[in-house]
Amino acid sequence: MNNPTIHPVILCGGSGTRLWPRSRAIKPKPFLPLVGQGTLFEATLARCAPEAGFAAPLVVTGTAHLDHVEAQWPAGIGGETIVEPCARNTAAAIALAALRLPEDAVMLVCPSDHHIADAAAFQAAAHAAAALAAEGWLVSFGIEAKAPETGFGYLQQGEPIGDLGFRVARFVEKPDLERARQFLAEGGYAWNGGIFAFRVGTFLAELAAHRPAIAAAARAAAAGGRSEGRRFQPDAEAFAAIESESVDYAVMENTSRAAMVPADMGWSDIGNWDALWAARPRDDHGNSVTGPAELVQCRNVLVDSDGPRVSVIGLEDVVIVVDGDEVLVTTRAGAQLVGKLNGAANQ
Repeated sequence: MNNPTIHPVILCGGSGTRLWPRSRAIKPKPFLPLVGQGTLFEATLARCAPEAGFAAPLVVTGTAHLDHVEAQWPAGIGGETIVEPCARNTAAAIALAALRLPEDAVMLVCPSDHHIADAAAFQAAAHAAAALAAEGWLVSFGIEAKAPETGFGYLQQGEPIGDLGFRVARFVEKPDLERARQFLAEGGYAWNGGIFAFRVGTFLAELAAHRPAIAAAARAAAAGGRSEGRRFQPDAEAFAAIESESVDYAVMENTSRAAMVPADMGWSDIGNWDALWAARPRDDHGNSVTGPAELVQCRNVLVDSDGPRVSVIGLEDVVIVVDGDEVLVTTRAGAQLVGKLNGAANQ
């Protein structure tokens, strides 16, 4: 198996609304210690350690989060921060990172706000994906689907590519519950976790073929940019002209070179409070408590308080969050609607 050095490209951003009130626009979830002691961003960096075959990371973030990135970047780890002057979605962010690397480099695109319980499984999947990417495939991590989730896109597994992975037969947008159950029953479908491996030259060629305007504007933004220490500032005017589109729509759903590697690594996108409840340790009754609290005859309750003591009696499937002077109470089923609250939208 070819074992190329992997260049991590870590995407940092987000509005912070889905985990309000703990997560805010000024400090969204990548920079919070939501699972374990460190933050999700710190855990992402740690999984991509040099001793596991990874090069120094490229981190793509906006000006609003630059201070958080630099404060949480461990001393002694090199790399570069690409500072986006405005948000233009993942196709543009990945293109900028690609243009800072040699054409034959293999890049691994990682969101900074995901939880992965099994770092060794992640690293094994990363090396398999990198080997495929070095052969010219555009590779997605296919997260093992363990429930009929309707909040994720799905990858349908196609024919095998040696013993490393599979072609992607098709990308499926977020299904309704009936279709999600059907996918699970049929087998051969995985969640699209938004983690990708590309050879730089292959990705840029595919982007130019399918979204030439994005590719050209990204090249102009990179060519007109400037380095300041470990920061790279793309040309603001050229970058602002880029159409905002995800890499899934711009490239992955159009290329004939889409592949996937299966990954069973305890993955969660921590997309809402219910997902965080599932990712955190729980007691024998399914309760997860962070901060001062007392629970009596409760099941599957999450309490997260930064100070005030929370007392809960006789409730099931409820989330209670206290952050400063803000309090959130919701059912677990209602957690996906938190981002629609006025308080979350106007934080």
